Amino acid sequence: MLVLGEVLVEIHAGTALRDATDGTPARLSYSGDALNAAAAAAAAGARTALLAVVGDDELSVPLLRRVEELGVDASHVRRAPRPNGAYLLSADTGGDREFVYWRAHSAGSTLSPRHVDSWRELLTGSGALITSGVTGALSLSSRAAVLAAARAVHASGGHLSYDPNFRPRLTGRAEARALLARIAPLTGLLKTSCPADARALVGTGDPRTAAARLRGLGARTVAVTSGPDRLLLDRGGEATYHSVPANPAPLDATGAGDCFTGTATARLVLGDSLTEAVEHAAAAASLSVSGLGGTGRVPAFAETAALAAAHRSGAPGSAERAGGLANQV
Repeated sequence: MLVLGEVLVEIHAGTALRDATDGTPARLSYSGDALNAAAAAAAAGARTALLAVVGDDELSVPLLRRVEELGVDASHVRRAPRPNGAYLLSADTGGDREFVYWRAHSAGSTLSPRHVDSWRELLTGSGALITSGVTGALSLSSRAAVLAAARAVHASGGHLSYDPNFRPRLTGRAEARALLARIAPLTGLLKTSCPADARALVGTGDPRTAAARLRGLGARTVAVTSGPDRLLLDRGGEATYHSVPANPAPLDATGAGDCFTGTATARLVLGDSLTEAVEHAAAAASLSVSGLGGTGRVPAFAETAALAAAHRSGAPGSAERAGGLANQV
């Protein structure tokens, strides 16, 4: 399977950004939604390659080394005479946080249809592709690249997973909604968050309504994450809430949604049923919040499977019909 998107240099501050002062300690790593999802997919057992453009600065060597350390094939990554994008963040377990980004004129933003053309044989022969609204918002050329890659995979019978991942500092609502409307009919799995993304993109803070509206755009299956403890799965004809295994020691929720998408897509490619894939994805995402940064904690699949099995056996009825929980939303 393939993941199309951006890799970022990650600078993790040792305190809340508003409290940062001269001498605040920081930790350097590598992340970005594409790398987070690719690392999760590889850990879940899928042969995974990253399709991205990275820069020619001094950090490119350790960046690509980290990609390979995570079990992701970096041999198809392209280079550009630009700096790598970067972002600054601080630890947060809730997921509602602000980042400081340095992305203008980055290597990642040069992603274009010509890169997609160079990867066409890979795309048409892959089992699945993951991409996101972040990738589509980097530049006009990256938006065209997302659409070209999605169409190539869909036309060849492959699976497409898409997370709109709305970022208002990157793009406006109208542009994000327009891209979503073109991508949704091509997707096998569309994952979004509620209320934040759902409210911005489909005008509702209700997970059931959001899922219905996304399916109305043409998405075959929709997963709506709704806080740290549950998600809604709508496959058409039936919408069910699924509980998420609790993490007793949450540290940082950065990349948890990407971990979900990467794990779910990998397990679908490997033959899991949709329910099994989602259970594994929820368990992996829960485990991931014990690490700092987007790739600070990438659980091995044996650990993910054990947590999913324990949660399944210890929480009978954890998946309930959406209608039965409507008054609690």
